[in-house]
Amino acid sequence: MTTKTYLELSQDGGGAHKFYEVTVADLVVSVRYGRIGSPGQTQTSTFPTAEKARAAAARKIGEKVRKGYAPAVQGQRAARAVTRREVVSAPSTARAAAPVLWRFRTGSAAFGIHVDDRHVYVGNQAGSVYTLDHTGEVRARFSLPDGVKCLVADDFWIYAGCDDGRVYDLSSKLPFAAYDIASDVDIFWLDIHEGVLDVADRSGRLTVIDHEDEHQWSRNSRGEHAWMVRADGDAVYHGHSKGVTAYAPDGGGELWHTATAGGVLFGWQEDTAVYAGTAHRKVQRLAKKDGRVEAVYACDSPVYSCATSPGGRFVFAADSASSVYCFAEDGTRLWKLGTGNGSALSMQYREERLYLVTTDGSLVCVDASEAAISAAQEGTVPVTRDIKLAAALPTYEPATTVSAVTAVSAAPAGSVIVECVQEGGRTRVHVLSEGYEPSWNVQFPRAIREAGARYVVDALHPASGGFYRVRGDIRRLL
Repeated sequence: MTTKTYLELSQDGGGAHKFYEVTVADLVVSVRYGRIGSPGQTQTSTFPTAEKARAAAARKIGEKVRKGYAPAVQGQRAARAVTRREVVSAPSTARAAAPVLWRFRTGSAAFGIHVDDRHVYVGNQAGSVYTLDHTGEVRARFSLPDGVKCLVADDFWIYAGCDDGRVYDLSSKLPFAAYDIASDVDIFWLDIHEGVLDVADRSGRLTVIDHEDEHQWSRNSRGEHAWMVRADGDAVYHGHSKGVTAYAPDGGGELWHTATAGGVLFGWQEDTAVYAGTAHRKVQRLAKKDGRVEAVYACDSPVYSCATSPGGRFVFAADSASSVYCFAEDGTRLWKLGTGNGSALSMQYREERLYLVTTDGSLVCVDASEAAISAAQEGTVPVTRDIKLAAALPTYEPATTVSAVTAVSAAPAGSVIVECVQEGGRTRVHVLSEGYEPSWNVQFPRAIREAGARYVVDALHPASGGFYRVRGDIRRLL
C-alpha cells in the first residue's frame, strides 16, 4: 500500500513559499520538497520493516507541522517569482574609455564571474555559465536550470548559485547540485569556505549550511537586501542595507557590526580586510579584526562592484554609470574610465587584467597595466575584439546519473572507492580505500546517492571540518 502526505507553508510579504511531500511505499520513504510550483528535490530512504518506514514518515511529517506546514492541495497555490536584481545603468561620465582587449556577449545580464590560472567563468541570468581562456576563446558552456546569481571558488572547486535555490558544483565535466538551500531562501549572494556554504538573501538573513547540505544556523541581520557575504576561517562577513556584520563561523555569534555609507551592494575580501561597495558612492575597507573603517574610496555614483589586486595594493570599483575606477591603497583615486559596455555587476583582477561582467550581459577584459591606462587617458585604446561562439561548443547540463565502470582498474590511476551507507535515516558516503579515515563522511552529490552503491572517484581531499571532498569525475562501480 502506498500513502502520500502533501504539506505547504506559504507566508505573506515574501516569506516562505514551499511544499513538503512524504510518500510511503512498503519499506521505502520518499520525501519531495522545494519551492511551490517547482518540481523540487527528492530523497529516498529504505527501512528494514514497513512499520519503521511508517514511523520515520510520521516523524518527518510531525516536524514540518510543528514548523507551520499544513495539508494542502497541490497546484492551488501558484509559484512565487524569484527576485531579479533591478539595476540602472547610465552612460559613463568618464572623459576617456577603458582599454578593452576583448568582449564576449553572453546574451543576458551577467552577475557571476570567477578567474583562475587557466579560465574565466561568467554566469548570466539565462542560466548559462561559459568558460573562456585568458585570450577570450570560449571553451565550454554549462546549462543550468535557472538564472545564475553568482560564481564563487573554494580552492579547486567552482560553484554557481542559482535562482532555483540550488548551488551547482562546476568542478567536474558535468555539473552536480551540491547544495539545496531551504526553499524560502531567495539567494542574493553566497560564499563557500572549506565546504561550508554561507548564503545572503533578500530579507537580509544569513544562512549557513554544512558539507552534508544540512542547515547549521541562520541569523536575521539589522537590514535587508544582503548583497554581500564573504567568509574565512575566523568569521562570516555579511553586508546588507544597514552595514556589515561579522559573525563567528561556529554558531553565528555576532563579533562586530559597522554601519556603512549607504546600503551594501557588493563585497570583496583580502586576508585582513573586507571591502564594502555602497549605494552612497563609496567603497569602505573594514578591518576583519574589529570592523574599523581603515580607508574610503570615493566614486561618483553608487558602487555596483569592487575588487582588489593581491594584498589590496590597488582597489577597483565600478559604478551605476558604466565607469570603472582604480585607487591606491590609501584611497587616492588614480583613474576613472568608461567601460563602454554598461555597468559592471561583478569584477575580478588578475595579472594586470581587470575582468568585468556587465548589465548588457558582456564579459569584458580590460588591460589594467600602467602603460595601457596611460595611453587610454590620452585617448588611445586598442580595437576591442568581439568573441564569437564556436559552432560545436561543448555544453554540459546538471547530472543526476554517472557513468559506470566494472572494475577499479578501468578508472584513472590513484582513484578511490567510496560507498553509500544508511545512517539514521540519511544516506552518507564513506571511504573504502586504504589510507583514509573510515569514519569521515565524503561530501557527495545527493542526487546520485543510493544506499549500498559503490563509486570510484578520481581523488579525495581532506577538509578542516573532518570530512573529504571529491575532486574530479565520479563513476559508479558495478
